[in-house]
Amino acid sequence: MKLINISFIRSFFWVGFFILILLSWYYLYSMSKMMGLDWFGQSTKAMSMGSNAMSMGSTVSFKTLFPMWSIMMIAMMFPAMVPTLKGYQDLIKSANGSWLGWLGVLLGYLIIWVLFSLIISIAQSSLTELNILTDLGVFQSKWMISLVLIVVGIFQFTVFKDYCHGVCHSPMAYFLSKWRKGFFGGLRMGLGLGAFCVGCCWGFMLLGFTVGYMNFVWMGLITLVVVIEKLPQVGVLVKKPLGGILILSGISLAIINFN
Repeated sequence: MKLINISFIRSFFWVGFFILILLSWYYLYSMSKMMGLDWFGQSTKAMSMGSNAMSMGSTVSFKTLFPMWSIMMIAMMFPAMVPTLKGYQDLIKSANGSWLGWLGVLLGYLIIWVLFSLIISIAQSSLTELNILTDLGVFQSKWMISLVLIVVGIFQFTVFKDYCHGVCHSPMAYFLSKWRKGFFGGLRMGLGLGAFCVGCCWGFMLLGFTVGYMNFVWMGLITLVVVIEKLPQVGVLVKKPLGGILILSGISLAIINFN
């Protein structure tokens, strides 16, 4: 009977986790349609006064951006959390963990990304008011786009990136060195893992301002990149080549702008 209960709890938590991811993507898709955007985050129709589509101006206020970015982080970053949560699950028996601890890890991770969403929402709404960003969330200046691509590319080669990626890439080592039991122990570890994850991936989110923050192609590619970077045998191999691609893209765009 106990084994049946444990199996039910495990299934309930994992199914709920994946449903949350799917609902987040559905919310973003629905919001994109309401804004009259295509898969590349570009407007598909004129925004007239009688249009049913949500005006772009109404989506760049902080009260709209904050929940949008928060849900976007769930959609994009939670898939990469699967190895971490699986690692904690493996320690439930051997290290006296619990499913409440599992939930605590997830909640701690979410809290950090929500805080990141708070910061980036304030930044976006402020930069839009200053006319540095368009309503679609793209830098007005092509030179700024080039600079962001180059900066994010260079970051892929830094010691800080290596350190944060090392923790994200090997969550089991983090659990073993920082192990805490119970819900609040899991919450504490989740906060730490979330902080390292933001330190590793903030640049990818910044790339949203080079293509548009509601660009589904960008969202999908970044989700894929983040998941690949966490794969044990592959993650270390793609980090620096990706940085090189971003640097070359930034330089190429700068040359095009110069000409």
